[in-house]
Amino acid sequence: YAHSVPVLRLFAQARVAAGTGRAVIAGDTPVAVLEAASAEFGPSFAATLPYCTIWVNGESVAEDFPLTDDDEVAVCPPVSGGN
Repeated sequence: YAHSVPVLRLFAQARVAAGTGRAVIAGDTPVAVLEAASAEFGPSFAATLPYCTIWVNGESVAEDFPLTDDDEVAVCPPVSGGN
């Protein structure tokens, strides 16, 4: 059985914590991809996830949404603005 290998896109604090803005991480659901990414990128990356919005192909989906190789999982931390 082959796992899906979607593209993981990281923004803002998640990108800084991971040290990259893009990775290819195997996983059949968004949760599986994020667990694998946390194992690869370490605790500082994992610590950003509870505050992030997770999108698949630009849409909010359930954490058990089935992924394919053509999907893009985006991790978007909250953005703070200034005056």
